[in-house]
Formats: sequence, structure tokens, C-alpha cells
Amino acid sequence: MSWWGLWIIAALDSSMLFFLPMAVDIAVVILASRSHQLFWLYPILGAAGSLCGAAITYYIGRRLGEAGLEHFVSAKSLGRVQRRIKGRGAAAFGVLSLLPPPFPFTACSLVAGALELNAAIFFTTLFLTRLMRFGGEAVLAYFYGPQIIVWLKSSTVEYIGVALFAAAVIGSAITSIQVVRRARSHRRRSRLGRVA
Repeated sequence: MSWWGLWIIAALDSSMLFFLPMAVDIAVVILASRSHQLFWLYPILGAAGSLCGAAITYYIGRRLGEAGLEHFVSAKSLGRVQRRIKGRGAAAFGVLSLLPPPFPFTACSLVAGALELNAAIFFTTLFLTRLMRFGGEAVLAYFYGPQIIVWLKSSTVEYIGVALFAAAVIGSAITSIQVVRRARSHRRRSRLGRVA
């Protein structure tokens, strides 16, 4: 894996179509373990990629508006995320982005856009908190890199990697199908509303 691969994984992970649990974290650890000279660069690339993917999701949410969210986010997740974001604002969302899966990060980005939270604060906080998360992982990988590399070469980790890859492919396929169906449903309802 190279630096641009990390950026792409981070961007896709923060988008609506892909389901890549812990992929960015694992990529940062592997790259920082293998390349001590550039261990400081990988958290920046991971945070920048996350920011790009989240920005696309944020602006999709802004275009949908609050009324259109119900077609893309389950009612349970939507209510929970709205309660967290509405009272606290963009900075609070950024702090929530520190949480690992199964925290609904994509749903938060979508809701933040639909609620038209301050984009500058939202993106700055998101970038800084992701930088902290990936930076902590890179520092640990820098100091414990040789042990991590030995552990990563074990057959147990290979099986876990294959299982995570399969989960990512299946999850991404399911998510993509759901987004396409919901987008079509949203368009149909919009057309019917205009006709009526």
C-alpha cells in the first residue's frame, strides 16, 4: 500500500457508498510500522482523505435538507444523530468523529450538512480530531512497529483480514444498493409532489 492508497481508503470510508470498518486505522498502523521516516505523514493523509469523503457527504446532506434525510438514514440513527448535533453544533460533531465503528460517522456527516452546521468549524474540527486519532496510532506503530509486523504476518491476522475484506465488500454492496434505492424513491416523491 502507498500514501495515495491510504488517502483513497480514507476518502471512501467517509463516503456514503463504502463500508470499510477500521480500514484507515489499520492502513495507518501498517504504513507507519513499515516506514519510520514517514510515520508523521500517514495521519495527515488519513485525516485529509477522511475530510474529502466527509465533505462530499456533508454537501449531499445540505442539498437534501432536513426533510430529505429520512430517505437515506434510518429513523433510529437519524433521531440519535440529530439530538447529538442540534444542541452542540459543528465542534461537537468533530469530537464524535474520534469514535471508532460502529459509530455512524457517515450519518453524522449527512445530518450535519442537512442541518447546515457551520462548514468551516465542521471541517476544521473533523480534520483535527481525525489527525489526533490517526496520529496516536502512528506513534504507537512507530515504537512498536517490529512487533506489529510480526503479529500482522500471523495466520490468525490473515484470516481476520480476509473476514474484514469480505465484510467490507458485502457492506459496501448493501450500502450502495440502499443509497440508489433511496435516491430513486426520493426523486419519485419529489416528482409526485411537484405534480400535485
